[in-house]
Amino acid sequence: MPPSGYQRTDAGALAAESARLERAGATETIRWTIEQFGSDVALACSFQDCVIVDLAIQVDPSLEVIFLDTGFHFPETLDFVELVRRRYGLNLTVTRPDASADPWPCGTAECCQRRKVDPLFRALEGKSAWLTGLKRCDAPTRATTPVFGWDEARQMVKVNPLAAWTDAEIAEYIVEHELPNHPLLAQGYLSIGCAPTTRPVAPGEDPRSGRWSDSGQTECGLHG
Repeated sequence: MPPSGYQRTDAGALAAESARLERAGATETIRWTIEQFGSDVALACSFQDCVIVDLAIQVDPSLEVIFLDTGFHFPETLDFVELVRRRYGLNLTVTRPDASADPWPCGTAECCQRRKVDPLFRALEGKSAWLTGLKRCDAPTRATTPVFGWDEARQMVKVNPLAAWTDAEIAEYIVEHELPNHPLLAQGYLSIGCAPTTRPVAPGEDPRSGRWSDSGQTECGLHG
């Protein structure tokens, strides 16, 4: 069955493809995805680091990369996005929320929906698949992230080439390939989101605990 024919109900086929791609490794997963979907695939990147960008651009320098500018990012994040854009000559799409987000500043109930989820939906319109930098080690809510699956909300294929990578492997890749680091990592920000809802974490503390730490929120909604 061709990838474009995958559906939510093809659970066995999805699981088998995911297992095969996990064995193949991140670069081959990216290569396979681009070969299958061509210009109908895009990479959505948070720019906490640029490992997924480095891997993907080696396969296809023209790949569209999407960054969701919520209007509340740290200045250091915006600077890092620009640094990475220049380094790779990225085909970068920067989304910004529309007027419906105005009543919902960072940390309010509809903020993530209006400033991240809805803009990503719009950015992916017309695509058949999207690539992400999700890792299972990011949070307990991501522990079962498949390499390859069906995005029910967007009705498209979702590919997570780094799903099996650890934080140590990410750090090792950055050093080995001399990639730039997000400047806030050195200040204890181990999971970087919007400035009003992100804090540094103490040694030994769960990296994700620095996000929405004054609320019960654990995810923004981009990944279900």
